[in-house]
Amino acid sequence: MTFQELQPKVSEIISDAQLSRDEKLQGICQLLNENIAHYNWVGFYFANHEDKTLHLGPYVGAPTDHTVIPFGKGICGQVAESNANFVVPDVAAQDNYIACSFTVKSEIVVPLFVNGINIGQIDIDSHVLDPFTAEDERFLEFVNSEIATLY
Repeated sequence: MTFQELQPKVSEIISDAQLSRDEKLQGICQLLNENIAHYNWVGFYFANHEDKTLHLGPYVGAPTDHTVIPFGKGICGQVAESNANFVVPDVAAQDNYIACSFTVKSEIVVPLFVNGINIGQIDIDSHVLDPFTAEDERFLEFVNSEIATLY
């Protein structure tokens, strides 16, 4: 399924009044994981700005031990500080990378802004080297703009 075909499905999940916020996030994780071949782990981390940590939210994929990540640590922690998208074509080439699984080859993290504040991020791992394009970034920015309406 193309990103254009997925956009209305994302909006549909967000606007479903029957679902809680976490159920909507879980539904989006499942939608992306099932319909984009190079998305092998899809999840959300949410910021606690007081103690400068990220906390794992809904996700789909292999279980992770990384349920709390300090700002600045790993790709997710760096995005919490930079407020910018981070595309990692090859995780083995990153010094400040937190290894989740030996099967992960690349990662993309896109911050989630609500009223100009970075409240979290969507994190995608792939078992493929260098699969992420500018199209992935634009699509995930769209996903996060839809999610921001829930806050």
